[in-house]
Amino acid sequence: MAIQELHIKNMVCDRCVRAVRQELERQGYVVRHLELGRATVERDLIELAALEKGLEDLGFELLTDRNARVVNQIKTLIIELIQSGQVATLHITLSDYISRQMAMDYAHLSHIFSTTEHLTIERFWIMQRVERAKELLSYRELTISDIASQLGYSSLSYLSNQFKQITGMTPATYRNLNAPDRNSLDWI
Repeated sequence: MAIQELHIKNMVCDRCVRAVRQELERQGYVVRHLELGRATVERDLIELAALEKGLEDLGFELLTDRNARVVNQIKTLIIELIQSGQVATLHITLSDYISRQMAMDYAHLSHIFSTTEHLTIERFWIMQRVERAKELLSYRELTISDIASQLGYSSLSYLSNQFKQITGMTPATYRNLNAPDRNSLDWI
């Protein structure tokens, strides 16, 4: 049996992992390991065309380009970090965190990301934190100060400034909207 590592774009949550697992198993793959953005599979004959189509029908994309895989890994690291709630306890810079996790030079990673996405890692980081803030605001369980703290902002005004830059409104105004406008994490 052939063992292969696959890289899959747009996996942003546990539901995505379950959907990808079901598709892989439906197509006869034995899943050895599966996490956001990556699967290790085993099968007698690896037929990627059918798998690409099946994943595409579910809103995912099989990544075969090395730079696309690197970008996807960076995005996954950022999304996982923000969703885990550990941003506030991160005692190193984002660039050091990414560089350590990827075991690659940050300048090189940054170049690949910017060239591929036409967006800096820092801008993606800000957009993801604002999107998470929008989610937390819509729940109405935490104060805006608590949200700022949970997302690693040094102050409420820092969150407010970035939030307004991205959305055009303050967090308080956003919270008071009847139908908050949120974006899917895989579309950022």
